[in-house]
Formats: sequence, C-alpha cells, structure tokens
Amino acid sequence: MQLTFLGTGTSQGIPTVGCNCTVCLSDNPKDHRLRCSVIITQKETSLLVDTGPDLRQQLLTNSIINVDAILFTHEHNDHVIGLDDIRPLYFRRRSNIPTYGLERVHNEIKQRFSYMFGNSVYPGVAQIDTHSINENTATFDIDDIQVTPIGVMHGNLPILGYRFGRIAYITDASLISEKQIKKLSNLDIVVINALQKKEHHSHFTLDEAVEFINRIGAKAGYLTHLSHLMGSHDDISLELPKHIHVAYDGLVITH
Repeated sequence: MQLTFLGTGTSQGIPTVGCNCTVCLSDNPKDHRLRCSVIITQKETSLLVDTGPDLRQQLLTNSIINVDAILFTHEHNDHVIGLDDIRPLYFRRRSNIPTYGLERVHNEIKQRFSYMFGNSVYPGVAQIDTHSINENTATFDIDDIQVTPIGVMHGNLPILGYRFGRIAYITDASLISEKQIKKLSNLDIVVINALQKKEHHSHFTLDEAVEFINRIGAKAGYLTHLSHLMGSHDDISLELPKHIHVAYDGLVITH
C-alpha cells in the first residue's frame, strides 16, 4: 500500500496570499503546501481522499489518471470545492465515480455542484454515485482496500477520518472520542493534523498531535494540515521525536 500526500497545507495554503513571513518566502519546496489531500493505492486500486481547490494541479503533478473512489472527510471548501476537476478521470473511466462520506456532506456537495445532479445534468460534467457512511459504519472494502470510517470532531462539527489496513488518515481533528480511538489500535502509520503551536478551537496543535500519536501507539506519525504559523519544515522537524515526521507535498509512504 502507498499513501501519497497531494497537499499538506491548511485552508489558505502556503505561501499564503499577501504574507511575507519566512515560511511563505521560503525557497524550500517542502514549505510550499497545497490544500490537504492524499491518495491511497494498493495493487490496482486508487482511493482519493478529498477534492480541494488545488486538485487539478495535484493530479497533474503526481501523474494521477485513475481514481476508483473518492472519500470525503467533510464539506469545508478546502476539502471539496475542486470536485469538478475529476472530469478527466470520469471521461477516462467511462463510468460514474463512487464517493463516500457523511450524508450531510453529500447534501452540501449536491447544492454546490447542482449541475452535476438531478434531471438536468449539464453536458460534459462528471457523474458520481454517492454512498453515505458515518462513524458507526462497519469496515468495508473498496476493491482491494479495506476502509474503516473514524468519527472525529472538528470543533463542533462531526467529520470523518479513515483507516486503511494499518494506515490511518485523519485531518481537521480537535477531538477524538475513546470509542473511535479504539479503532486506531495496532497502527503502523497515522497521519494527523497539526495546525500551529498555539491553541486552536478546531484543530490539534503541534503538542496535541504528538501526544495523540504517542497515545495510540502508532509506530510512525506524519503531521499534515500545517499553517505558515507553525514554522518551516526543517525547524519543526528538529523538535520532533524520531518516529514523528513532518509530511510534505509529494511525499510517498510505502507500507
């Protein structure tokens, strides 16, 4: 199984428009962060998690031409608003692309992309088949990949993370209940959001993310959804224990 980080930045991305901080002006490619997304591949199956505003660029940069399904974490624009850019994938596939997520999220998508649904679908748009899941949905298979939904709180908003075998991907978390944490036992790799060092109402801080990785006992942890307020890739890396790493766009983890 491979996990490829398509984007590791927060909702504004890095560099942030109009910002002249050292992170936004950095010439280190690892400090250039598109909006959060990953793709999971195993054998012939590819699962895309979220379709943010940078999706077209991410697909081109990583030479992605096939996606078997899309999993949504939640409905915020930095995680869904690039959905229209799946059109080339749909044309190549020649069949509807299945999507998985909370019913609330699919309802939001149907409002924002109304031209993709209903009886008056605009010619040439991509077609998707929506499958509603939630934190109580049992583990299920998408072709070769086993998927377990993880209930997560993003401030006051319930969202989803996902476990794929011995790898878990969670972003935009501020709280995860004990019941859901039990689903994260015996992980080899966990990806978790770490927005900044200061306390935030809807995201883990750096310290909270490190504590969470250690608490669940994952062998390795990767930090994503970083803002420019966190600091540079190299500086953050110096602060972390050896089993925890700062993810960056284009990083590929093979398990």
